[in-house]
Amino acid sequence: MAISTAMCTSFKGELLEAVHNFKLSGGDTFKLALYAIGAGGKSSTTATLGAATTALTTTGEVASSGSYATGGGSLTRIDPTTSGTTGFTDFADFSFTTATITARGALIYNSTDSNKAVCALDFGGDKTSTAGTFTIQFPAAAASTAIIRIA
Repeated sequence: MAISTAMCTSFKGELLEAVHNFKLSGGDTFKLALYAIGAGGKSSTTATLGAATTALTTTGEVASSGSYATGGGSLTRIDPTTSGTTGFTDFADFSFTTATITARGALIYNSTDSNKAVCALDFGGDKTSTAGTFTIQFPAAAASTAIIRIA
């Protein structure tokens, strides 16, 4: 049981079916939920997230704390664009405040369309906040760095 960074395989197929809409105006709502490995998640369960993830799961999700509620929070989209031969989109940095959280990774999912998984993120180790701010800092919205890129 682990978390690995991956664009979910189901998401790739759903893109070809026009399931997900990342446009700022009239687009879908995308959320980010936090997950733990072992202690720290609900009932000390361990999250398993990666390419095979198809939808939001509560297994291993961190407990509600401060402004973090189960299911995570809504992300602010950055309009999709292209550069060279790469299409990409990204999200604004996002924070949960007054939260006591230990998370190993996250899942970005489409809450507008049955909580379908977009991508799993591995933080590379536990990240913690204690009655403070837990921030997700997304990479720059560029062809070689955006969180969602199709080259």
